[in-house]
Amino acid sequence: MCVLRKRLRASAPQLDVDANGTVSAAAMDAEASDNGSHYTSAASEYFNRAILELHESAGLHDLGIVKWDMALCLLAVYLICYFSLWKGISTSGKVVWFTALFPYVVLLILLVRGVTLPGSADGIRYYLSPNFSAISRPEVWVDAATQVFFSLGPGFGVLLAYASYNKYHNNVYKDALLTSVINSATSFVAGFVIFSVLGYMAHASGKPIQEVATEGPGLVFIVYPAAIATMPGSIFWALIFFMMLLTLGLDSSFGGSEAIITALSDEFPIVGKNREIFVACLFSLYFLVGLASCTQGGFYFFHLLDRYAAGYSMLFAVLFESIAVSWIYGTQRFCDDIKDMIGFSPGVYWRVCWRFVAPAFLMFIIVYGLIGYEPLTYDEYVYPAWANLIGWLIAGSSIIMIPGMAAYKLLTTPGTFMQRLKYLTTPWRDHQIAAINGVQTDSTQIRLASSPQADDV
Repeated sequence: MCVLRKRLRASAPQLDVDANGTVSAAAMDAEASDNGSHYTSAASEYFNRAILELHESAGLHDLGIVKWDMALCLLAVYLICYFSLWKGISTSGKVVWFTALFPYVVLLILLVRGVTLPGSADGIRYYLSPNFSAISRPEVWVDAATQVFFSLGPGFGVLLAYASYNKYHNNVYKDALLTSVINSATSFVAGFVIFSVLGYMAHASGKPIQEVATEGPGLVFIVYPAAIATMPGSIFWALIFFMMLLTLGLDSSFGGSEAIITALSDEFPIVGKNREIFVACLFSLYFLVGLASCTQGGFYFFHLLDRYAAGYSMLFAVLFESIAVSWIYGTQRFCDDIKDMIGFSPGVYWRVCWRFVAPAFLMFIIVYGLIGYEPLTYDEYVYPAWANLIGWLIAGSSIIMIPGMAAYKLLTTPGTFMQRLKYLTTPWRDHQIAAINGVQTDSTQIRLASSPQADDV
C-alpha cells in the first residue's frame, strides 16, 4: 500500500471546482502556462488559507495565534474520548462497536458510489499497476513498516493492553490471524474507494491521475473533498466521509490512551482506583500539547511530529521487543506458554519469523532508512537544523529508557560484568526459585543446592 501511496505526489496544480461543480483546472493551467503564474485549487486555498491560515506563519519558529475554532473542535474530541474511557473497558467496549463498524459501512457506500463514476476504471487500473521502482527508495520501506504498525498496533502497547482483559485460554492465534487478514483486506478495499474517485477526477479534468492526486493530509482534506463537491448530493457524501474520519481518529485515540491507562493502572494501583481523575489529567495534557497544532503555523508542528514521533522510535522499540522475546525469554518458552493457553504450539514458520526474520527485517529497515535520511521539508518550506534536532529528541524520548534502564541495571547489579549480563538476561521466572532447607524448586524440576540453612544442620 505504501508503494502505491508514493505514486500520489502532486506535480501540478490541483483541481478547481466552482459553485456549479464545473472543473476548471485545465483552463487555469493553460492560462498559467502563458503568463508563468501558479494556480492552486479552490479546495487547496480554503484548506491552507481559511482553515490552517498557513499564510500567516513564516515557519515553525512563528506559530502565531491559536485558532480557537480548531481548539474547540479539539476539546470536543477529547471530551468524547474522556467519557468513552473514564469508566474503563465497560464503556469503551460499547463505544468501539460503533466507531469500529461505522467506517466499514461508509467504505462500502463510497465504494459503490465510486465505481459508478465515469473514469473510475482508469483509477482502479492505475491502482492495480504499482510502480515497483519506488521499492528502491528508503522512505518507502520506513513508511510501509510504520503504516503496518499504525494499522495493526504492535509496538504501541495497544494489543497488550486490550489482550490483558481476555480470558487466559482465549485463542490468540486465531485473533492474530483474523486481525491481520481484516486489516489487509480493509486497506485493499480502501484503495479501490480512493482510486475510483481519483480516476473520476482525472476524467473530469482531462489530466493524468498522478497530476490530480497528492498524499497525506492533502488527499483527505483537499483532493477527496474536491471530488465529492462535484457529485450529486455532495452534502451527504461529505457528511459521511468526515464522520468516518472522526470515528477512525476516535478509535486511534481510544487504543493509544487505553494502553497508557492500563499499563500505569497495573503498575500503580492508585491510578486504577482513581481512574476518572487520571483519565481527565491525561486528556487535559493531550489538549494542552495539541494547542500547538491549533495555531496558525500549527501544521508545521504537526508535520514535525508526524515525521519523527512514531517512525524510527517505534521501529527501534519493536526491534528490542522482538530480541527480548525471542532471544532472552526464549522462543521455545514463548511457544510453551502459547500452548498452555490455546492447546497447541505455533509451527516452525512462526518460530523462524520471531527469531530471525523479524529482527533482521527491522534492522534492515532502520539502517536503510537512516542511510537515505533527508532533512524535513513541507512544500517549499525547509525545516531549520534546530527543528530537525528537536524531531530527533522527540523520537529518542520514547525509546531512551530501553538502553537507559539496561545501563542502569548493569551498573547497579553486583558481580562481574559477565555475571551481571547473565543474570539480567535470565527471565524473571527463573529467578523466582524458593530455597527451603537446601532444596530449590521451580516449575520444571527439584534439585539439591547448598544453602546457609543446610550447612547449619
